[in-house]
Amino acid sequence: MNIQNNLIFDESGRTLILRGCNVGSKTPSQPTPLTSPETASFVDRPFPLEHAETHFARLRSWGFTFIRFFITWEAIEHAGPGIYDEEYLAYLRKILLIAEKNGISVYMDPHQDVWSRWTGGDGAPAWTLEKIGIDITKLDSTGAAITEQGLAGEKAPPMLWPTNYSRYATATMFTLFFGGAAFAPDFHIEGESAQDFLQEHYIAAFKHCYRRLKNCAAIVGFGSMNEPHPGFIGCRDLNKLENYIVKLGPLPSPFMAMTAASGYRTKVPTYATNLLGERIIDSQVYESASLFKEGFSCPWKQAGFWSDEGGTPKLSEKNFAVTNGKPVSFANDFLNPFIKKFAERIREQNKKAFLFIEGVPMGEQPSWAKGDAPTNAVNAFHWYDGVALFTKSFCPWFTVNAKTRKPVFGKKNIAAYFVACLRESVDWTRERMNDIPCLLGEFGLPFDLNGRKAFKTGDYHIHETALSMYYDAIDALLLHSTIWNYTADNTNAEGDHWNGEDLSIFSENKPRAMRGWLRPYPMATAGIPLRLSWNRKTGFFSYTFKADPSIEQPTEIFIPADCFKDTPLVVTDAPLESKIDTQRVYLYNNGFAGEAEVHLQLTPLL
Repeated sequence: MNIQNNLIFDESGRTLILRGCNVGSKTPSQPTPLTSPETASFVDRPFPLEHAETHFARLRSWGFTFIRFFITWEAIEHAGPGIYDEEYLAYLRKILLIAEKNGISVYMDPHQDVWSRWTGGDGAPAWTLEKIGIDITKLDSTGAAITEQGLAGEKAPPMLWPTNYSRYATATMFTLFFGGAAFAPDFHIEGESAQDFLQEHYIAAFKHCYRRLKNCAAIVGFGSMNEPHPGFIGCRDLNKLENYIVKLGPLPSPFMAMTAASGYRTKVPTYATNLLGERIIDSQVYESASLFKEGFSCPWKQAGFWSDEGGTPKLSEKNFAVTNGKPVSFANDFLNPFIKKFAERIREQNKKAFLFIEGVPMGEQPSWAKGDAPTNAVNAFHWYDGVALFTKSFCPWFTVNAKTRKPVFGKKNIAAYFVACLRESVDWTRERMNDIPCLLGEFGLPFDLNGRKAFKTGDYHIHETALSMYYDAIDALLLHSTIWNYTADNTNAEGDHWNGEDLSIFSENKPRAMRGWLRPYPMATAGIPLRLSWNRKTGFFSYTFKADPSIEQPTEIFIPADCFKDTPLVVTDAPLESKIDTQRVYLYNNGFAGEAEVHLQLTPLL
């Protein structure tokens, strides 16, 4: 594959539309006590080697030939700094060779959510927290994180885990990782600034991983970090809650988080949220011992953001919105330099590898001055239908605009709203990122909608409607996409086995809501794609492209056999030669130049 302007081409010059899903694992293959992080093993995750052939063949049969394969820093380096799990890397190499054998291309995604498993998510090893002096057994009691293990079986509100971005541990780790040199220059780990220490180990771990995988032809490129977050960076008033994703449960301001982590009695507001906004409904008091091990203390206290002279915590005039007298931009001042550094080091293994870039979810996105963007880069942005994700419900004729909080009525208006949401990222990429290609790296739908009703009735009609509307928006913008997700061991009872999420399109050895996401699309076009649409109810597919007469290879349209019967009827207004094979329609230009409109009429299975 190669990139020219905002398009991705194959070796014959055909324009590709990459379509697939997310595959990987956030958790170890065997239950591991969180107090013994060094014993974790991710071998056999996302699935055992003996099952890999079946899974990849299934994905390819669905037309999912491009995979966002996510792995975590912890999986590579859980035993300690510089100690790599070679058994896991050997397993990973074998998995990718099986993907290659099955015609699957992948990009490797260094995945994290709210920093690590110890702070309510996944990603970084436990020793990253321990290196700054955190006692990982006290994260919940000090309010520094809310985790499943800390809840001890209590039922948490849906999507509580993202609120950890605003709690002390995650916010501190991200701030030190991206901005330690600017905001805590005298806070060192083993003689290095916290920023240099953490970034160097992160990059070295993934560089070592990719060195072990460098001859795996399935790999197209690498991501730099899933959903990076600014932590406290950009916060102007430490008495106010900023940089949050959702207000839900007990959420401290930065100053509250700092005092609670240092063992001071701290009263924190508790929030509830609904479609129209958030409100404070209660409060929670933290009065535990300090989060820090003996001999350590809060980095932000050491850096002068607050003090406790006289036994009373007090804020200074410092904040995280200004450094060296200048206002900061997380994306431009901290994220972009990290992405460039990551790209330079990783490309020592493969100079032609694609780089998949991500910004902050619902926050700052990277931007590049002309000629300053990394080469072979793709904007791998994410988008979710927030109402469906956070409320676990979907209504095709009603939603709420995530930005304006205004209601949207009518299916056509909602469909247009979904397109507008995606177009914002496409326009940003065109105007601020030198018009590089766009990949919708994550989108999806909770399957436990409406009180898990479909699990009892077997009726996934509402899921099919929602997913079809998402894909309609993707088609309207001719986007590359990888749906979240394919979890091989998902069950209706346990979901994706992570924070109560249940978004897998595959469960209990069968697909779910297939009619919503399995659809025709042009995999490779002998020319330039112009327009694409699909009507799942009538079985009518329409595609228009500008034919390139110099390309001998055919335009290749995927037709999923699992959803249709009979041979598709092919109609085109151009002198194209058509051939039909198993799950493919091939259209040959035969020297034709110009705009070609193609219609396929298929008969949907009932």
